[in-house]
Amino acid sequence: MEITTALFTLAGTLVGGGISYFLQHQRFKQELKILREEHKTEFIAETTAKHFLNHKSYTDRSFETLKKHLGGFDDDELRKILVRAGAIRNYRDDGSEWWRLLSRMDEFIEKKQNS
Repeated sequence: MEITTALFTLAGTLVGGGISYFLQHQRFKQELKILREEHKTEFIAETTAKHFLNHKSYTDRSFETLKKHLGGFDDDELRKILVRAGAIRNYRDDGSEWWRLLSRMDEFIEKKQNS
């Protein structure tokens, strides 16, 4: 009798825990969706920045080019978007500002060694 009670208790706990996990997961997904909607412009701007910085022919993009294509942001706001997108800044000898994705550093180094 005690074993049966213990098994039912264990089964109830597992089912209850599973339901609780499922509900929390659903709530998290809904909250994330709401946050994305509230900050839609920034999410899309990051996606657009990644698109330009992932171009197969260019590992680097000038800040001016990115600014031209991602209009509507002041310079520092755009720099924050680029950092959130995973980019790093570099200054060239002429003082111009260039950005590249950190994930493409190996490709950049390889390209530099081959040229």
